[in-house]
Amino acid sequence: MNTSFEVFGLSTGIIRSGDSIAERAADAADRQCGGIREGDILVFAETAVASAEGNIIDLATITPSSHAIELGEKYQMDPRTAEVVLRESDSIVGGIPGFLLCMKGGTLLPNAGVDASNAPPGCVTPLPKNPDQSALTIKTFFDRRYGVKVGVIIADSRTHAMRLGCSGVAIGCAGITAVIDDRGRSDLFGRKLEVTKRAVGDNIVSAAELVMGEADECTPVAIVRGIGLPIGDQVGIDSIAADECLFMGVFAKSRKQE
Repeated sequence: MNTSFEVFGLSTGIIRSGDSIAERAADAADRQCGGIREGDILVFAETAVASAEGNIIDLATITPSSHAIELGEKYQMDPRTAEVVLRESDSIVGGIPGFLLCMKGGTLLPNAGVDASNAPPGCVTPLPKNPDQSALTIKTFFDRRYGVKVGVIIADSRTHAMRLGCSGVAIGCAGITAVIDDRGRSDLFGRKLEVTKRAVGDNIVSAAELVMGEADECTPVAIVRGIGLPIGDQVGIDSIAADECLFMGVFAKSRKQE
């Protein structure tokens, strides 16, 4: 990878259900940074992708179950939101006021990714139904429109254990390898790396989010240009089993000991 690169935020206006987010991003790229180039990596905010795909839920249509009502009372949540979270989750691990900690698709995340931020009033947006497929669809559009090969990442913001604030996480990917295995390489003193894998996709998202923002910036897409990652046909992001995760492993062990 190159040691220097550029990041451009793309202002698209508000993305609504049925919009082509790829076309809106391409038009913005043509206006704002000279279009798309070979090797560009495009980062799309998951809420905007979900909105374009129509994955928006009006809470007025939700009737909470008794379990959702119980969780809402326990964790000070709107029980309708708790119901949506339950439907989106594989399991509920625990929670704090305002949030449920969930397992979804092999990932630990708050509220199963269900978010009211940047959603219409009275609505919430779950994660895109298939972020990898969303990334591939967008990549195919850009490859055809510009005649170049690009990478596409669907991005989310997450908190991390014992850290204040959010940083970027790649939840869908097409065209690049999201995790690079550095095992077998040598460190500065010649020792072989035994476990190190770089979360390149997450790092790219965090760089992109510096220009995308989290509030009313209306910049749901960013181009990361000049990073030098090879572009291919890869689709998807690998996760690990809960018992292989340091945090989940320790958490599960401590619960068994209680």
